[in-house]
Amino acid sequence: MSKVKAGVIGCGNISSIYFQAGQTFEMFDIVACADRELVRAKSCAERFNIPKACTTEELLADEEIQLVINLTIPSSHADIHLRALDAGKHTYGEKPLAVELEDGRRILSFAKEKGLLVGCAPDTFLGGGIQTCRKLIDDGWIGEPIAATAFMMYHGPEKFHPNPDFLYQKGAGPMFDMGPYYLTALVNLIGPVSRVTGAARMTFKERMVRSEQNYGRKFSVETPTHIAGIMEFENGAVGTIVTSFDVWGTRVPHIEIHGTTGSLIVPDPNHFGGTVYLKRQDYTDFVEVPLTHGFTANSRGLGVMDMAKAIIHGGQHRANGELAYHVMEIMNGFHIASNEGKHYKIKSTCQMPEPLEMNLLANGLQYEVR
Repeated sequence: MSKVKAGVIGCGNISSIYFQAGQTFEMFDIVACADRELVRAKSCAERFNIPKACTTEELLADEEIQLVINLTIPSSHADIHLRALDAGKHTYGEKPLAVELEDGRRILSFAKEKGLLVGCAPDTFLGGGIQTCRKLIDDGWIGEPIAATAFMMYHGPEKFHPNPDFLYQKGAGPMFDMGPYYLTALVNLIGPVSRVTGAARMTFKERMVRSEQNYGRKFSVETPTHIAGIMEFENGAVGTIVTSFDVWGTRVPHIEIHGTTGSLIVPDPNHFGGTVYLKRQDYTDFVEVPLTHGFTANSRGLGVMDMAKAIIHGGQHRANGELAYHVMEIMNGFHIASNEGKHYKIKSTCQMPEPLEMNLLANGLQYEVR
């Protein structure tokens, strides 16, 4: 079976799970890795048996590589995507697609011009938890979706991340860092968004690293750290989302979807599995629903596998650039609405991703249903 040859740019914390994915999924092989600190690329190459550690320029010039996996920091996402496309390579990156909306549009336009595919995390919505919720909604278990709530609230990544500074810079913060998980899940479950409004604040202008490594180091905050948004979906449903790095504790659920005949509790969209609860109009309480799909462990790279399948066989991959750009515009819309005190009309749209097949093996191949 043919495989897509991939190269990773950015060998930071998140890269390990992608290197593991390259050894798990059958659709792609990671054959090279690059980082601005070459020693870090060499360390990853040795640890994960990657044939080649090199500079970004060398990786982009490598004619064997068909797909670039862009794991750089958010401020570098657009530059690497555009350079990969210019080198004639498909590109898949960590979220967000870009920091500025104009850069996101440039990426999609350039990819279309070059006849190349763009993909973007998160791919957690392809996991067993949210795919089970998608099937329940598609099969009519809660009727027509009319409302949704989403909450991502804790006191920031400095309690575990040794170098969290970039998560408090423009293009990050709780909405741009964690919002893509929640918003991608909502678009996958309900559909695209037509209009938003929001309010945002920056509570602490300075933060302190509280992880064991670098404990006590202080750094400045450059972006809002508590954002509340309201969404009007194209199908008429109304959604509420709150993302915060300012909250010390909460008991609110991650996501709930409410329909005309029932309600659904959706598991944490930052993970692939989780527990699904359903309450129909004739139930006295929520009941747990067995998961219908696999990929419940940490399966990051599943979106790359799905994209590699599209590169080989054609068709549309699910964690695609249009979906990522739509989510990116929603997030920007909350901030714009807050700054300008008005509703923001979403200019983009996207197709709801197709549900993932139920008969997939752990390596991404399909098994025969008898």
